[in-house]
Amino acid sequence: MHKAQFTNPAISVVSPGATILTRELLVRGGAASLVHRDEPDVRLLSDEQRRTSLDTFMKSRPAGDLWIFAYGSLIWNPALRISERRVAEIHGWHRSFCLSMSVGRGTPGQPGLVLGLDRGGVCKGVAYRIDERDVSSELPILWSREMLVGGYNPIWTDLIGDGGEKFGAAIIFTIDQGHDNYAGGISLQEKVRRLAIAEGSWGSSADYLFRTIGSLREHGIHDVEIEHLGVMVASAAFEAFGEAA
Repeated sequence: MHKAQFTNPAISVVSPGATILTRELLVRGGAASLVHRDEPDVRLLSDEQRRTSLDTFMKSRPAGDLWIFAYGSLIWNPALRISERRVAEIHGWHRSFCLSMSVGRGTPGQPGLVLGLDRGGVCKGVAYRIDERDVSSELPILWSREMLVGGYNPIWTDLIGDGGEKFGAAIIFTIDQGHDNYAGGISLQEKVRRLAIAEGSWGSSADYLFRTIGSLREHGIHDVEIEHLGVMVASAAFEAFGEAA
């Protein structure tokens, strides 16, 4: 683990050896190849399973523009063709580090954590509008990333603007509480420990956390719980890896 990345939670530093999930890499199916580097025997959804999931999901698409709601890594790395972005709020869900990752942001021996939308509360994030001509190209890319492990349930939900108005319906990726990787019940101490030290082929869990904090701040979003978690993780990482050079 590269200890210098923990000096400030607002600083985004890519872990040494990490691979950014670019649009080009996702189109080539590179996300799956990377996680197999962390765990050769990992069970992922197949291309056919993801296509079926997407086709089935789109049958319930509401009328109007297509939006995607970003609450974590999609804010700082959407890797999609985007026509418009707006700060937005959704009701009935909150961001939480509740998806255990033994690949990508961790390894089987040291699983990491990434964000999911868990039930209850309100979540403020960034909404991306996808132009209609790009829907057929962009959603398979999105599914190849968000539905790789299969820990999310995609659903449609209303987007609420700053003035309280509903301006569209968005795809959101909610956590599947029945999935083996659901980690909503772990203690705060264990959550901090995992975020502080876990690292995989996509980078460290800490980097994921700090990038999310930084991108939320850039959009004027202040998430008290995530900010507090960042302070705790930075402190824990400092204790684990020593003072940065």
